[in-house]
Amino acid sequence: MPPSRKAPDPAVLTLEVNGESLRVAFAPHKTLLEVLREDLGLTGTKHGCELGECGTCTVLLDDIPVLSCLVLALACDGRRVRTVEGMATGEGLHPLQEAFADLGAAQCGYCTPGFLLAAEALLDANPSPTRAEIKDALAGNLCRCTGYHRIYEAVEVAAETMRRPTGPTEGS
Repeated sequence: MPPSRKAPDPAVLTLEVNGESLRVAFAPHKTLLEVLREDLGLTGTKHGCELGECGTCTVLLDDIPVLSCLVLALACDGRRVRTVEGMATGEGLHPLQEAFADLGAAQCGYCTPGFLLAAEALLDANPSPTRAEIKDALAGNLCRCTGYHRIYEAVEVAAETMRRPTGPTEGS
């Protein structure tokens, strides 16, 4: 009988996920994607190619879009992670989510969380991007069923919505 292999001790780290401080224990070999989906139950982040080629697993790590399939969870201790579950608020959907829904920028929706987070990072850095800048920011995200034209339009509509003042209008 071969010698038994002892499973490695779990790693423990603290993350801020969607604004909430969480402590999680997990197998030390896991990626951020695996910890989000398997250990924290945040399945909005999709499992795609596992090679960093499709963008489906995009999340924001300290406000920067990253491919969570390529990031070891151990490298995220004390960092901020934002997933698609953190986009909507008690007041409703994020303007990007609304625009994607209103313009039909998603068909099957599998790639949509990655597109939404990459677009959010773009609009946070550049509230008035050109179409070329939108294409460039989303170039790492692939979709197999929707035309990219509607995705780009949705980002433009959301950008316009986000630039509008939100307070009461004159005469109100």
